[in-house]
Amino acid sequence: MSTWPTAIIVGAGPGLGLALARRFSREGFALALVARHADTLSHASAQLTDLGPRLKTYAADATDAAAVQTVCEAVERDLGEPSVLIYNAGGYRPGGLTDVTPEQFEAAWRTGCLGAFLFARALLPAMAHAGRGTVLLTGATAAWRGSKNFATLAVPKFGLRALAQSMAREYGPQGVHVAHVVIDGQIDTPRLRQRQPERADHTVLAPDAIAETYWQLHVQDPRAWTLELDLRPAVEPF
Repeated sequence: MSTWPTAIIVGAGPGLGLALARRFSREGFALALVARHADTLSHASAQLTDLGPRLKTYAADATDAAAVQTVCEAVERDLGEPSVLIYNAGGYRPGGLTDVTPEQFEAAWRTGCLGAFLFARALLPAMAHAGRGTVLLTGATAAWRGSKNFATLAVPKFGLRALAQSMAREYGPQGVHVAHVVIDGQIDTPRLRQRQPERADHTVLAPDAIAETYWQLHVQDPRAWTLELDLRPAVEPF
């Protein structure tokens, strides 16, 4: 077990997930990265070799309650009791209402909302007992409004926002800062660059800049906590 503070990042992809890992690691955090696929974790590990024993990875399905409990117990055993949870997982299938199957609809909700509930349920009691902790949930513009062909994004994100509000009101008085971050725009990721190689830098959200905001939420004075904020490029219409 380490003597460093520990953060769990669920959804450790090559964009925001990796940027969050780098930002928190600079402050001395040990990192537990969780993703569904082992190759995602292998890529992240290859970018974070300087962390040595401060980095552990866990391949798990965030929608499986037993798997989530197993991961949380392993993180505590390997790195110590987590004081930060960042839920950054999600997935959706664009399409009209009759184009999306019930299975696809449920899968999007399970990844985008249920997984956050499962991880928070496993970790919040210990944070409350310690009287400190941070839970940061990655939202989207779809948390505010449902758009045509995006029900599988809006429904999970509406739920995630409601979950953040409920958890903040329950656990905030116990010393745990819960915040919901609305990502209002496209994040600059390798996948986006493959699809849009000519996209101008100033039109997309920079992962490192987003990660800096997450860090500032973590260190916010509890006398002036943020429950929700929204981030977008300066040129993004809103």
